Amino acid sequence: MTVHLEVAEGVGTLRLDRPPMNALDVATQDRLKELAEEAARREDVRAVVIYGGEKVFAAGADIKEMQAMDHAAMVLRGKALQDSFTAVARIPKPVVAAVTGYALGGGCELALCADYRIAGENAKLGQPEILLGLIPGAGGTQRLSRLIGPSRAKDLIFTGRQVWADEALALGLVDRVVPAGEVYAQAHAWAVKLAQGPAMALRAAKESVDTGLETDIDTGLAVERNWFAGLFATEDRERGMRSFVEEGPGKAKFL
Repeated sequence: MTVHLEVAEGVGTLRLDRPPMNALDVATQDRLKELAEEAARREDVRAVVIYGGEKVFAAGADIKEMQAMDHAAMVLRGKALQDSFTAVARIPKPVVAAVTGYALGGGCELALCADYRIAGENAKLGQPEILLGLIPGAGGTQRLSRLIGPSRAKDLIFTGRQVWADEALALGLVDRVVPAGEVYAQAHAWAVKLAQGPAMALRAAKESVDTGLETDIDTGLAVERNWFAGLFATEDRERGMRSFVEEGPGKAKFL
């Protein structure tokens, strides 16, 4: 299998494993969707790390496989390609991408599906599809522009240029840059901390933010309001407020 799901301490690691560059061929895309949906369902998975290994996150699509496809084939495949990435983006739990080495094309688009991105100093990100006479097809034109703004997104997409981790941080494409050898450990620690939090409230927060970005503010506020009220029916809300009153802020245990 080219993607694995490993669970420890409440964290599910979606590990890409297709040496040498984790090229995202059709089989890998389908496996990614399958395991993302499993991670979304499993109660023992409370947060997720996406990781490609110590040397590379994912260098992009399998160009040799794509070269053999014609228009009709990609019309049939394009939706499934997007669906595999959307399955990651819609995991209703905190998701962090641990980015080492290249995250290009589909690899960059996969990182965009996370809620938070930790990159190694050796990371290089970009959307080079224009150099193939294409555009990003797994969500890059949409998620990248929402994350860093349309002008910056167009710069990367129009030119196909690649950026090192420090520039990616300045652009807002990644959220933290750490030594390459610490990427997974720091990503896992971030996920473990959130895995110990109130699962339903984290789900509500993620859905409210994501829905709000895709709609008008009144609709977004309605989603927020409904989730906010609904959380008053949860045990975690009772536990959190009781702990605040009795022990002070920040001491509630939700597991």
